Amino acid sequence: MGSIHAEFVCYYKLKCMVVENSKMKKSCKVHVDESEPSGADEMTFEHRNVCIKKSKWVTEEYDVTDLLLGRGKFGEVKKCKEKKTGRFLAAKFIAVNGLQERDDVINEVDIMKTLQHPRLLQLYDAFEKKDTFCIVTELISGGELFERVINDDFILTEKACIMFMRQICEGIAFMHCREVLHLDLKPENILCLTREGNIIKIIDFGLARKFDPSGDLRILFGTPEFMAPEVVNFDPASPATDMWSIGVICYVLLSGLSPFVGDTDAETLVNVTSAKWDFSAEEFESISKEAKDFISRLLVKDPRKRMTSRQCLDHIWLRRSQKREAKLPERSLSKKRLKKFVFRRKWQKAVNAMLALKRMGVNLT
Repeated sequence: MGSIHAEFVCYYKLKCMVVENSKMKKSCKVHVDESEPSGADEMTFEHRNVCIKKSKWVTEEYDVTDLLLGRGKFGEVKKCKEKKTGRFLAAKFIAVNGLQERDDVINEVDIMKTLQHPRLLQLYDAFEKKDTFCIVTELISGGELFERVINDDFILTEKACIMFMRQICEGIAFMHCREVLHLDLKPENILCLTREGNIIKIIDFGLARKFDPSGDLRILFGTPEFMAPEVVNFDPASPATDMWSIGVICYVLLSGLSPFVGDTDAETLVNVTSAKWDFSAEEFESISKEAKDFISRLLVKDPRKRMTSRQCLDHIWLRRSQKREAKLPERSLSKKRLKKFVFRRKWQKAVNAMLALKRMGVNLT
């Protein structure tokens, strides 16, 4: 049921500050930068009215390098440079087979054209030639957020989690304002913009859909661990569907535990529909009551009772308050379980990728 998309595989480093340990000989730990992203860091592309170009191919306007940023079910992502400006970007090559796959790519481009926001991956250009599309986007070089925070050299605190979750909610709030649902929110689709900064980017709009409040949107796709109960039950999807996924992501980020995962996808889906979970694990003992309340208002079975993205940004846990944040514990959160979560997800993706290649007739021996 999970989708396989292009993965950015790169090495990265968040902007950080060194904290010296005065005991014994000098050693150091590195904090994830908990400061708010500055205005200069948040600049996005100038507005671009992108139309898919059919009269020319990407290589006429861009120098496409051999540097492979990622490989997925439909093709590859490579680093490229615009000849006219010298700007470095990412070129995602997508092979399509049939009208439905072609329509899916066109839908992805059309949706990305409406999402001009610093928290969302920005579309720059698009090309089509025979059975291949090329989507040019801004270059994301910081890697997956969860992979960054599990690094042994970095200390993850609740304050840093607040900063990351606020950015996620800002991006989704903009999407929902534009009546677009992401519908595949998961840790792999939250990246760090650069190796040095603390800005996150939400990526992968291949499953995103326009939302008509008067319509009846039902979907049969997603990633089991992060799917909302209404998706599993084939009930109407809505902005609340994304909010459930945000609740699961927050739960995992703070504890390293996945609240609904089972031994199989089928068992996971049963757990999701039951919507039963708790904070009984010891990892939550040091988590603030505000953080727990935030999660509790998202992991609600009835989508009508979940917080909206705007309500999340107004929640006391995410609201900017130097006085309140100063009271948050400075102790680092345990990352033991988070590491296991990330490694398990990587293994699952590798297995899914091999199965997809076999279905495509690729000989792996």
